[in-house]
Amino acid sequence: MRALILAAGRGLRMQLPEDQQIPKCLLQFAGKTLLERHLLLLRHVGISEIVLGLGFRHDLVESELDRLGWRPRPSIVLNDRFELGSMLTVHTLAESMTRGGSVLLMDADVLYDHRIASALVAGNRSVNRLLIDRDFETGEEPVKVCVRNGLVVEFRKTVAPDLSYDTVGESIGFFRYSESGARSLATRIAQHVQTGHVNLPHEEAIRDQLLERSQPFEVTDVTGAPWIEIDFAEDVARATRDVLPLLRDVP
Repeated sequence: MRALILAAGRGLRMQLPEDQQIPKCLLQFAGKTLLERHLLLLRHVGISEIVLGLGFRHDLVESELDRLGWRPRPSIVLNDRFELGSMLTVHTLAESMTRGGSVLLMDADVLYDHRIASALVAGNRSVNRLLIDRDFETGEEPVKVCVRNGLVVEFRKTVAPDLSYDTVGESIGFFRYSESGARSLATRIAQHVQTGHVNLPHEEAIRDQLLERSQPFEVTDVTGAPWIEIDFAEDVARATRDVLPLLRDVP
């Protein structure tokens, strides 16, 4: 199993001055960058093969890897047109996604608990899996996962008011794919890119895949395990105040 970590974006919603902008995976919490925390948690659950999808200021991320001296060193795939968004970043990772074996697809800008990493990799690795948190703030920002009778019926920030479902949660932004599931997603991503939809978030291709139902997915509930996605400047304060104190260090 290998982990693909999406860390190409500029993080414009942080609204920092241009000379202060860094890849969000380099934000530090208690002396560790988000990148280092990803690497530690992945090692904790037995994942050593890691591929980073980089773009904006990739040199800073490479310098962080040098500082950490992490072995085996994560591979790097560059999206030179990172400003177009995550769809294209995932597309640049197609070879890493489709060369065999199961795959984790993870956003880099998440501070999260070890229980979330464990839930992602547990059990039969030939099963596709996505993670949800039922305890989330409503609004337009969270990507919502609506489930009816065990099947995902919607996967978007905006949900039709007349949609029927029995469970709804926020997507953590982490996915586990079987070998066939990863190939299926890569095909979906390529179709979007070839038809000029490169500006869409990669979640739209995942939505296509979920609603098509050619690939079965497990929806794993991680409600209660602390985590936060860092999108805005205020998220950094919330992460430090509310999430960081609840996290357990791993060796």
